[in-house]
Amino acid sequence: MNEHDRRRRPGPPGPAGRPGAPKKFYPPRRAVEGPPPEGRLICGLQPVREAVRAHGARLLRLILEESASPTLDALGRFATDQGVPVEREPRGALDQRALGARHQGAVAYAPALEVLASTAEVTASGMPLVLCLDELEDPQNFGAIVRSAVALAASCVVWPEHHSAPLSAAMFRASAGAVEHACLVRVPALPSELLALRDRGVVVVGLDADAKHTLSDLDLRGPIAVVVGSEGRGLRKPVKQACTRLARLPMTKLLGSLNASVAAAIALYEVGRQRSAGSSTSDAPTDESCGERRGEDGGEDTPDGDEPCPPSA
Repeated sequence: MNEHDRRRRPGPPGPAGRPGAPKKFYPPRRAVEGPPPEGRLICGLQPVREAVRAHGARLLRLILEESASPTLDALGRFATDQGVPVEREPRGALDQRALGARHQGAVAYAPALEVLASTAEVTASGMPLVLCLDELEDPQNFGAIVRSAVALAASCVVWPEHHSAPLSAAMFRASAGAVEHACLVRVPALPSELLALRDRGVVVVGLDADAKHTLSDLDLRGPIAVVVGSEGRGLRKPVKQACTRLARLPMTKLLGSLNASVAAAIALYEVGRQRSAGSSTSDAPTDESCGERRGEDGGEDTPDGDEPCPPSA
């Protein structure tokens, strides 16, 4: 073998499987970089204003656009009065901080929201009004429902941890800051939480467009949980089976259903209307009076065979 042949002789297989291939260098993987750990991002004038009102000096950062604006200046003065230091940055910097959300020249970083894992604490006393969401995935609807829940005195908002809209800046903005004042409960599974509510004496009413009775047919003056279905699909079968009663909202034949946030607001208003009528809580319904037994396919079959619970005057 001459010198030329020795030079062309293939070496041992390289790491890529080719004879004599050079060894490749793979740099160590870096951790995925997320947003800076400055707190919970809030964008928009009204959400930021409510965050200042709710948290005051506990607000981590408040950044306003540096351009002149009477509205932003008023927000800055309000924040300063609450002990919140105000920073000013150009609009481009706020665009980067907002991560695509509409910020209107105002961005804040707030403490993490307190989210409970069960309704047990909320329903331990008083006359609870629990609003439950069955796999609602639209952050706009989620935020609007939370705003209605706060405005109409719901005790808490409950949703399952899977297949639900996240607690995001878009949701905070859709609630117009009301999420800062809401009691939030995220549970592993909604049907089991509904059964737990029933065990604690809460009447669970699911909104179903095909129910026999309307919501106003029921007596809603006692401990109540209202369950709203997801967009398009409504209530899942296990959720229906966990309800004490099913009821529909009165509406014309032209439409089959309402937007989830609208349905939730109407249901909460009806509960408040009946409670404000001045009826004694001693006449509140029990599981037995509203139909404790469940049919094979859910709460609608057997209870709706009985007379509906009388509504308040």
